[in-house]
Amino acid sequence: MQSYKVVATFPHDTSSFTQGLVFADGELFESTGLNGESTLRRVDIATGNTLQRIDVPKQYFAEGLALVGDELLQLTWQHRLGFVYDRKTFTQKRTFSYATEGWGIAYDGTSRLVMSDGSDTLTFLDPKSFSSTKTLKVRDAGRPVTNLNELEWIEGEIWANVWQTDRIARISPATGDVNSWIDLSSLFPRQQRMPPADELNGIAYDRAARRIFITGKKWPRLYQITVS
Repeated sequence: MQSYKVVATFPHDTSSFTQGLVFADGELFESTGLNGESTLRRVDIATGNTLQRIDVPKQYFAEGLALVGDELLQLTWQHRLGFVYDRKTFTQKRTFSYATEGWGIAYDGTSRLVMSDGSDTLTFLDPKSFSSTKTLKVRDAGRPVTNLNELEWIEGEIWANVWQTDRIARISPATGDVNSWIDLSSLFPRQQRMPPADELNGIAYDRAARRIFITGKKWPRLYQITVS
């Protein structure tokens, strides 16, 4: 289990049931869930204020978020439907479909999307056609790792929140093996989480400055951390 250190703390909107988090070019984007509350947001990281927002139709429970070029891709939980938005205007350009539930999604910055569905299996997608290119079983010392949720590509690894835990798995995209675990149970201890604060969920990576950001569903804070 790897240790971590908090480098900085930022405000986070406690109305945000965080399901997807993306940082690029100085901007933070967030997908929030729950039926009737789901949104796509552009957020000022320094203040936590929402700078731009679009509400997802009430029948959809929004999930993971990825940025591919100038397009934001947002999953929905059980409708097997994803939305593609213009990064600047948040105009919905088209939709795409997939064969499983949608939990987390991340882009490697070059040619691969990876999606989770709450199981122990990650599905790789072509970023243009959204067709499945391969699946990968995630294992820790041979044991299946289920409940894989929000995802982020960080320095050649897939980082995955594990639902109902305060742990992040660092996964090899080549083998599916968990290279290491990060225990974040002391970041915002459960006994300190007053409603509506829920579980850890939300990893964003600033590739340019190599900064890692972590938050949770309706948490009051966003944390920048380093990992040993």
